[in-house]
Amino acid sequence: MLEGSQARAAEIAAPSSVPAPETTASESAAFHLRGEEGLRHLAACPIAIRYRRRRHDVSTGPGGDITRRRRDEQASPFGLARPLLLACTLMGFATAAIAQGQRTAQDHARGPADACLGFAGGLSLGAPLPVTKAKLRPGGTLRIVAFGSSSTTGFGAFGKGTAFPDVMKDELLRLHPDVTIELINSGRVMEDLGDNISRINDDVLRYKPDLLIWQIGTNDVVWRGIADNAKEMLADAVKRIKAAKTDVVLFDLQYAPLVTLTSRYERMERIIADVAAEQRVGHFPRFLLMKRAIDAGVTGLVSWDGLHNSAEGYACVGVALARMIDAAARQ
Repeated sequence: MLEGSQARAAEIAAPSSVPAPETTASESAAFHLRGEEGLRHLAACPIAIRYRRRRHDVSTGPGGDITRRRRDEQASPFGLARPLLLACTLMGFATAAIAQGQRTAQDHARGPADACLGFAGGLSLGAPLPVTKAKLRPGGTLRIVAFGSSSTTGFGAFGKGTAFPDVMKDELLRLHPDVTIELINSGRVMEDLGDNISRINDDVLRYKPDLLIWQIGTNDVVWRGIADNAKEMLADAVKRIKAAKTDVVLFDLQYAPLVTLTSRYERMERIIADVAAEQRVGHFPRFLLMKRAIDAGVTGLVSWDGLHNSAEGYACVGVALARMIDAAARQ
């Protein structure tokens, strides 16, 4: 598994046909479909307000409660306060919704999600899922918690059932029609790694899941800064979840202009890959899948804000995730 993670890292670090941090030609077309006016609203927002970068010291208190001590460090070179970010987002939201609603039948016929899925060949979670395997037997019930930040909620797309956890569930039901699948979505907008860890007891473990899909890292990279001890924090959290007899899949960053704006994404990708390999848990390579597709010219996978997945992007990663879960459960 360590060799697999090293190969992924090499492919992620390989020179891309996409110049960064400028928006690619293919993604410019996608942004147009999702609402060019919404992007202009976002770009017009001032970015002078900076989040302080923090170190999260995480420890387990009585009863398994999480406590954190934060130490202010160097301000992140690019970040926005939550209220300002949300205000900017809402300014573009309505125009983006209108633009997406005006997509033609020809746009849908191009099938960006299907085109993206064509680049999933050779990718896997890199680890077996023994608990999930047992629950996917005919007549079984598989309980999944989707945990993370705005990507988990489906932010950036519009319409019921477009979030990647919903797409994942639908595809798993297609693959296993004789299995009951329970999905709890515990996503929360704008959270970073430390925020997620602080609510593991309440929003993950109390549901006694068989499988946890943990989407992590984007807000640390784009807005908040990566804690010095981020790898240790993530590893300790994964150990706690595994101890509860839960399979874990770490779901990494999206390949999008705001994510690759600084080199921080490379560090976060390494942290996720290393923890997954060392803890022998699954790693869903969203970044690599999207990078392959976009570098090959697939458009429409990123939403109007240059950050989140679009509905087509969520459809691609949701279906790919379900298929990789199915493959891992057959090991």
